Amino acid sequence: MKSFGKPLIIEGQGSFAAGGTIIHEKGTYDESHALSPEGQEKHVDHGYVFYQIPKNARKNALLFLHGAGQSGAGFETTPDGREGFQTLFLRKGYKVYLMDQPRRGRAGSSGIEGKITPTADEALWFDIFRFGHYPHYFQNVQIPQGEEAENQFWRKVTPNTGAFDPKLTASVLSDTVDRAGDTILVTHSQGGSPGWLAAIKNNKIKGIIALEPGVGFVFPEGEVPPPLPSSSPFGALKGVAVPAEDFDRLTKIPILMIFGDNIPETPSPHGGEDNWRVRLKEARLMAETINCHGGDAQVLHLPERGIYGNTHFLFEDKNNEEIAEIMDRWIEEKGLGN
Repeated sequence: MKSFGKPLIIEGQGSFAAGGTIIHEKGTYDESHALSPEGQEKHVDHGYVFYQIPKNARKNALLFLHGAGQSGAGFETTPDGREGFQTLFLRKGYKVYLMDQPRRGRAGSSGIEGKITPTADEALWFDIFRFGHYPHYFQNVQIPQGEEAENQFWRKVTPNTGAFDPKLTASVLSDTVDRAGDTILVTHSQGGSPGWLAAIKNNKIKGIIALEPGVGFVFPEGEVPPPLPSSSPFGALKGVAVPAEDFDRLTKIPILMIFGDNIPETPSPHGGEDNWRVRLKEARLMAETINCHGGDAQVLHLPERGIYGNTHFLFEDKNNEEIAEIMDRWIEEKGLGN
């Protein structure tokens, strides 16, 4: 059993469903035909949120949104049993909200049909997550290794019960923020896309920290860069156009995008690394566009700061406390830490 830090005083904790819709079937319910949907309802497409509020909490909450194939569980405990971002940021005095997005994890009630196929694909994701070249780890990699850590990591993967919908997820994020109050979003990978859209919708979002955002980079209409070709299994990366007045909202809040190690600067035949070469490049283009429009966006590539070995899972890597400290200092520097 891993040892933990000093006891925390939690003044409040709980969970709630955020957003969602209700399917209403026409007709009248008949008990004798209870298996028929006629006249019945179904609550769907909500998010699940677990929260904890420490004693003497700071004003701004942190709302964490996971990436593809993940849930809020990824922020709870690392694969080797150390404290995850949930606890590390509680110790720093933040109210912490963890979301399972609609159609994922504990929010699996989908409003559309889906299909779950048990496909063996962990070698693909091993490479995409930049652990190494399957089955060999990079020499300097920070992700916990060993049979039990690997077992714990892969068992956190959870499927979509319906197609990922960034606009739906953004709406659920916004509903959560309305309940949490002033908030800093912390998004990971696929979660970056609804994060931008939620910040456009809700002015209670005071900043965004995007951990290796992977899809949905936004640009004003007419300023979307050409697609970036890649040897990634997912092909070329394309930006998303939004109205200029929507994009302007992103220039009103500070934004930090953080990327880890083993990302090449030039095209690579290794799809896992090249996948992140174009995403790091697109992140820089998006930040540059935000700043040209008067905003405050920064891309932090950790090796440029002398921090090496980080994977796509910065919050589960062995140096996750160092990453959390970088985030906390940035929040303070931007005047959001009170």
